[in-house]
Amino acid sequence: MRGKRNRRKNKQTKHIITVANAKKIMIVIITFMLILFFSTVFALCTSVSGKVLARVNVNGTNISNLTIDEAYQKLNNELTKQKKKNIVLKYDEYETTISLEQLEVTYKTEEALNMAYKIGRNRNIVISNFQIIANLLFGNDIEQEIEINEQELEKAISDIEVKLPNTLVQSSYYIDENQLVLTTGKAGAQLRKEELKNTLIKEIKNQIMGKEISTITLPVEIKEPQKIDIDKIYEEVYKEPKDAYYDEQKQKLYKEENGISFTLSKEEINQLLQQPKEEYIIPLKIVKPKVSVANLKNINFFPDLLAKFTTRYDESALNRANNIHLSAEKINGTILMPGEIFSYNKIVGERTIKAGYKEASVYMGGKVVDGIGGGICQVSSTLYNAVLLANLEITERRNHYFITSYVSASRDATVSYGSIDFKFRNTRNYPIKIQCTAKNGICQIYIYGMQEEVEYEVEIFDTITEVIPYSTKKIQTNQLLKGETRTSQKGVNGYKSEAYRIIKQNGKIISKTLLSKDSYNPLQEVIEVGTK
Repeated sequence: MRGKRNRRKNKQTKHIITVANAKKIMIVIITFMLILFFSTVFALCTSVSGKVLARVNVNGTNISNLTIDEAYQKLNNELTKQKKKNIVLKYDEYETTISLEQLEVTYKTEEALNMAYKIGRNRNIVISNFQIIANLLFGNDIEQEIEINEQELEKAISDIEVKLPNTLVQSSYYIDENQLVLTTGKAGAQLRKEELKNTLIKEIKNQIMGKEISTITLPVEIKEPQKIDIDKIYEEVYKEPKDAYYDEQKQKLYKEENGISFTLSKEEINQLLQQPKEEYIIPLKIVKPKVSVANLKNINFFPDLLAKFTTRYDESALNRANNIHLSAEKINGTILMPGEIFSYNKIVGERTIKAGYKEASVYMGGKVVDGIGGGICQVSSTLYNAVLLANLEITERRNHYFITSYVSASRDATVSYGSIDFKFRNTRNYPIKIQCTAKNGICQIYIYGMQEEVEYEVEIFDTITEVIPYSTKKIQTNQLLKGETRTSQKGVNGYKSEAYRIIKQNGKIISKTLLSKDSYNPLQEVIEVGTK
């Protein structure tokens, strides 16, 4: 009897469970049908609403319930803010910044918005329903693709490389009148450029996603310079003298070349190199050609003034003025043939005490310090502007770490022997001659040549795009009484700037070309506070 009652009880329990399960299934089905119904209705409403679904972001920026135009405007406003922010890069005490604007980062905004707008707008209503439900449950953050101007990125990295403090200096040589000067390189910091490039790209993407900007420690390794290769130098330096001449048929001038030979054998020079020195002087035998461009008869190859530029300097700053005079003398009279490249460092040579240069203020590693040859960058900057006005091609140029006083922003050209050079190419059909003078506080550069069939008017336009305010640092000193203060270093604002070359003919603009986008760091103001 008890067994029968238990079986009946079990059947009743199973029946109750089955009914309960059926109810649950019905509730799930009804709920699903309701969701399907409402999502279908919502999908239909969405398809005609013209607005993006709720819980949709692009690179972390919420564009929910906005029209395409509204979302585009919101994204552009946000991206404009991001482009102004700076990525900070540091190595020891050296610090610089790069902005997305400087790298000409562009955004595929329309593609991202199209993806956002299409959520829940599929031709297949089932897929649209699924997208809407998934979006409501989990949200959607679309990653906006970007494009970086590779040329600007490479330029920014190269600028950092040459401006690093204690950078690697390779062994080199130059000819100074009748002697060959060999300089041993210096071990120093070398930037791992590819690693920095990848790190920057990653940081830029993080920045666009709205993540906090971090400071990048520059990837640097200490490397030894290459050894002096006397065999290679012998091959490059030795040559027979050549007379200047003019080929009337081709209407082409050929410049004279001095003959150069060595007074020491390779073995003797290699023995000399065994002595640990920073500089080695090798006497040369110079054989002058019989005919030079200057004494070619009945032909004046430099009748026309093509361009000129002037800067002023303080003649009372004796050491700096001395350096300006010396470098101007080195450049004066230089003749450049068509297609030939001018190298400032090659023409001027290394700035040493032995060569007559003196200590004056220079920019080094982000600081103003005394260094051999301070002031010569004024000559390279003056030359840079004359070359621009002569409409010649600039092949290598860097701006200073801080703004200069003698030319405006983006109109300077810094140099440092062994690492930073200023180079340009004579792109004219005829040779040019550089005349450079520095006296009475005025540095003047004239470029002479022969006018061509078509000549253009050249203007240089520079503009400051952003001012970077300087900061103030206070340091205590027992050289002053309590309450007394003294400014030991004046602060100078930093700048971001651009320069353009405008070509005109008969007063009409033919072209406007971007020359450079530059960044100058602010110089910190230092105030001493007395503690005595």
